[in-house]
Amino acid sequence: MTQFGRLLTAMVTPFDPATGSLDIDQAKCLAAALFDSGTEGLVVSGTTNREKLALLEATVEVAHARGAPVIAGTTTYNTAESVELSREAARLGVDGILGTVPYYNNPPQEGLFQHFRAIASAVDLPVILYNIPSRSPRNMEASTTLRLAREVPNIIGVKEASANFKQIGEIIRDAPDGFRVWSGNDADILTIMALGGYGVVSVAAHLVGRQIEALIRAFGAGDNARAAQIHHRLMPLVDALFVTSSPIPLKYALNRVGMRVGNPRMPLVPIDPKSQAVMDAALGSVTVDLKVPVPA
Repeated sequence: MTQFGRLLTAMVTPFDPATGSLDIDQAKCLAAALFDSGTEGLVVSGTTNREKLALLEATVEVAHARGAPVIAGTTTYNTAESVELSREAARLGVDGILGTVPYYNNPPQEGLFQHFRAIASAVDLPVILYNIPSRSPRNMEASTTLRLAREVPNIIGVKEASANFKQIGEIIRDAPDGFRVWSGNDADILTIMALGGYGVVSVAAHLVGRQIEALIRAFGAGDNARAAQIHHRLMPLVDALFVTSSPIPLKYALNRVGMRVGNPRMPLVPIDPKSQAVMDAALGSVTVDLKVPVPA
């Protein structure tokens, strides 16, 4: 089974600035730059289903040339559609599936269990659950995550963005051996790793991947003071990346440092002046690790 790294990046989707269409060449460029700045694997989740498959195919090409994994975010609030899209992604050669708690229809815990069991049973790939109550109406309780971990062999971890550390600690304590917990929030990396978590699925790693890698390594080596120092230094940037709806600030920041990713698609809008000022100040407080290729 594929071993996913401690530092995974939830890659933003580049769009052509003029047309708003998916920019495959720039997606490949961004993927390569992320690997060059510390990312060990990519989580690819954005855009529409048809475009998503093209994006997955492109990122798989870049990642596999470097021996790195791609995890496909293929789930919706419709189980049958999620199963079909996961199978399509598997045929393209992705290394894992990210299964997000369904939005909108608010299934009960038993519904979550059956939804994720159906998706995992449909593919011969490792599946990482994704609990993000701030963007779905339902928190997946520790008991449901643990039931899935115990009863569905290819569910191998969870990206936890609930910031409910009692719940996260219970999952880490009671999960089967080998079940991984990644932080879904850059601000929570140290806390979750202190509880026994494995790593992070990061947004900030687009800009400061090497520094997040250093934080994880420092903590793993027992240098808690160094890890905390890096954490505190990065927090203004982490906060700024969510000063308005994500990925609006991230897209602005990447464009500003020269990595062309276009604007968000509606109903998201370009960054407002107040949020832009916050993001500019945060960028000025850090050294950006991302190496932007110079056009030929």
